[in-house]
Order: sequence, then C-alpha cells, then structure tokens
Amino acid sequence: MMPSLFLAHGSPMLALENTEYTQFLARLGSQLQPKEIVIFTAHWEKETITISAIDGTYETIYDFYGFPPELYKIKYPAKGSVRLAEKIQTLFAHAGIPAHLDTMRGLDHGSWTLLYKMYPKADIPVVQISVHPFLEPEKQYRIGKAIQELADEDILIIGSGVTVHNLRAVNWNQTEPELWAVQFDDWLMDQLEKQDFISLFQYDKLAPNAKLAVPRPEHFVPLLIAAGSGSGQPKVIYRSYEFGSLSYLCIQF
Repeated sequence: MMPSLFLAHGSPMLALENTEYTQFLARLGSQLQPKEIVIFTAHWEKETITISAIDGTYETIYDFYGFPPELYKIKYPAKGSVRLAEKIQTLFAHAGIPAHLDTMRGLDHGSWTLLYKMYPKADIPVVQISVHPFLEPEKQYRIGKAIQELADEDILIIGSGVTVHNLRAVNWNQTEPELWAVQFDDWLMDQLEKQDFISLFQYDKLAPNAKLAVPRPEHFVPLLIAAGSGSGQPKVIYRSYEFGSLSYLCIQF
C-alpha cells in the first residue's frame, strides 16, 4: 500500500538545484516505487475537477518567466494513463463529484519539478488533476477521500502545493524563517497529529497568521486533498524554509 503525500514544489529552480531538499526528494523517490502516480497540482485551476487522460508522452509546460535558460531545456517525458484517468473519474462519480477528462494539457511545474527529482527516468505513468481553490476545505478533503482506495493498488497520490505561500512576503536574502510562518505550520501539524479535522477545515479563522500564510488557497488545498486520500497517521517527513517564509513542509498521510 502506498501512502499519500503532500509535497512542497517551491521554486521551479529546484529542478536544477542540488540542495538538502532535492536530495530528500531523490531519497523519497527511491523508497517509494509506485506503479502509477496521481498528482494534484496547484498550478492547474478548474471549477470542475479535470483529469489528464492521455496514453502518450506529456508536453513539459514552462509556466514561469525570468529563470535561467537551462531550466527551459529540461524535459520530463512521462506518459499518462487513460485507463487510470477513467477509473478516477468513475470513483469521483460514485462520490457525487463531477469530473472532466482532458486529452491535451501537459505537465506544469507543480508536477514535473518534483517528479524530475523523485523519478528522473520518467518511467512511471502520471495522471495530473486540477484543483478548485475556492471549494470549502471539507469538500477538498472529500475529493481525496473519493480516491483513497487507489493506494491499495500501489498508486501514489501526491498533493503538490505549499503551506505558507505569500510571494509578497518573501525576503530573497533571508536565511532564517519568519516566526509567523513557523507558527502557522506548527498549528497545522498540531491539528493533523490530533486528527482534528473540524479545526483544520477552519484554518482560515483559527490558525495563527492564516491570512498572511495563505493569501490565496490554491497552494494550500492540495494538502487537504492529500489528507483525505491518506490512511496513515500524518507525519512530517521534511521541513525547512526559504527566503524567510516560503515553506518546504512535506507530510505523509
């Protein structure tokens, strides 16, 4: 059985970097060898859940600007799986969750930068799924719960986002984390460890510094989805901060 993961995709530069975090991703990939991967990415927003459904090779999408030229030369030629996409659509339907299939879109950097470090051979089929940032947190959790059974088939479910993601608050020269960012993540992990989902679903009202940490929820909701799709006790598997407040908190469920 595969766990469910919430992973911080941070800056696109992690695809080029050799850091403590990218080394962690490489180790994680060597420890987990799934048959297929399902990834919810913060960089694909749709009002109705949309599931990539191709059997061929994905285009690598460079949905960012102003980075070094070598970053735009990286390709992640993973293949998709129409069979798995259709199964996921059926599972959502059984849970009363509408979902569409998409036969055109490639992998955005919320997906391929992580997978490039974890599974550099790009030899594991990937199904990418969109997020709707403005659904209630409980509904985000239910989206994950609807496909929880995939773990029994050695399918790895990843929510790709960032818990503390406020680009206006980053300090490009700062090495020590801001106290407000640490406090938000501490509160978040406390609720997860207690499995207090009633409080977690009200994070925007109850968590310290919530509006500063999550000014817009698209990077946060993949965590709620990953929590719903997991069946184990939540635990932190990596934690660090970049630029003062950009969180690299990663959680296994």
